Amino acid sequence: MDPGQAKHARRAVIAATIGTMIEWYDFYLYGLVAALVFGKLYFPSHDPFAATLLSFSTFFLGFVARPFGAAIFGHFGDRIGRKATLVVTLMLMGVSTVLIGLIPTYDTIGIWGAVALTTLRILQGVGVGGEWGGAIAVATEWGQFNKRRGLAGSWPQFGSPLGMLLAVLVLTVVTHAGSPEWFETIGWRIPFLLSAVLIAVGLYIRLGVLETPVFEEMKAKKQVAKAPVLDAVRLYWKDILLTCLIRTGQQAPFVLFTTYLLSYGTGVLKLERSFLFNCVLAAAATSLITTPLFGYLSDRIGRKRMYLIGAFTMLVFAFPYYWLINSAIPAVIALTVVASLVVHDMQYGPQAAFIAESFPPNVRYSGASIGYQLASLTSGGPAPIIATWLMHTYGTSTAISCYLAIIAAISLISAALLKDRSQEDYISVAPRAPDPDAGQPLVASSAKPTLS
Repeated sequence: MDPGQAKHARRAVIAATIGTMIEWYDFYLYGLVAALVFGKLYFPSHDPFAATLLSFSTFFLGFVARPFGAAIFGHFGDRIGRKATLVVTLMLMGVSTVLIGLIPTYDTIGIWGAVALTTLRILQGVGVGGEWGGAIAVATEWGQFNKRRGLAGSWPQFGSPLGMLLAVLVLTVVTHAGSPEWFETIGWRIPFLLSAVLIAVGLYIRLGVLETPVFEEMKAKKQVAKAPVLDAVRLYWKDILLTCLIRTGQQAPFVLFTTYLLSYGTGVLKLERSFLFNCVLAAAATSLITTPLFGYLSDRIGRKRMYLIGAFTMLVFAFPYYWLINSAIPAVIALTVVASLVVHDMQYGPQAAFIAESFPPNVRYSGASIGYQLASLTSGGPAPIIATWLMHTYGTSTAISCYLAIIAAISLISAALLKDRSQEDYISVAPRAPDPDAGQPLVASSAKPTLS
């Protein structure tokens, strides 16, 4: 191992983790505040159900925008480089978040407040949609990590619970700093404005990272794809589809276990907001251990096997989760919330490497990003809306448990169908042979370079 390259590889993992943490802080912050006050401040209604549903609808639009961000930034990430693209996604996400903290409410500017909120939420979605694929590539495209790719890939995933932890921690401090009335007028804005500090830190770290050796070799050999998004969709559409589906039983449960929990806990169970914040805080802290742990285990027992175990465990956990939450016993609720993210992390830890290994380097940013973010439309985005509707329609959490069980089964079946490529050459820049029924790749040859 070259000591110099090893140093840069470790720095790349750290940069990917911190940058991802900042972006997820911004993204989760919106969801948490949407569950608490956005319905009242921007969508006033005499019907609390309608206001909550509208608030979660703007939350959903952030998920709708993520596949578009994946396609836009996936193209540039595979064309001009991972590093430069990730700097832009960080800026887009951070500036949008700061501006959300400055939007006047309905009482001040009427419906235009909701319009501005929705627009900035869409920009947030575009930014975070382009973040994940690049962060995973930056963290894993180093020869040093060939036998530890599950662990290396889990660190950008680690940025998600770290961002959640930071968002919940800041919100907890703010909610205790004043009265509920103060929080609804001024307090909720403070965490959004603090994102400006995080942007500065993230930019400083990311600008000091080298481009990955894999992308540099692709440029040197003139093997950069002319149209990486089209290549990915045309040649690896099966992998993209299965990537989307394996996330079904991971992403939707996560949203229900965190964002929707606040709405369900305060609205249905009449629990204290501060208590639920503390539960999610403890769960996010636990994920800091379990996310890299299950990534590490995937290096030991196999990526696919670890993912299948996680999907099956989620299927089994679907009904006990709400039975325990509905017990109204504080200790039981706290343990259940913590356990829910442990179960989630059994899929989330190995997920990055499992997905990234499905695509060759010339379309890795594009293919992995599109597949990963399409689940935002089918899973994460609709989850709180579906759960709210199920609870309102059937009046029982059993309906939500059935929903959890179905999506966990989808993830289980899809993971069984996705090929395990963990033993294949991950850092070779030679394009992988496509499926027999696919066309020829749109990759530049060495004789006719197509680099811009």
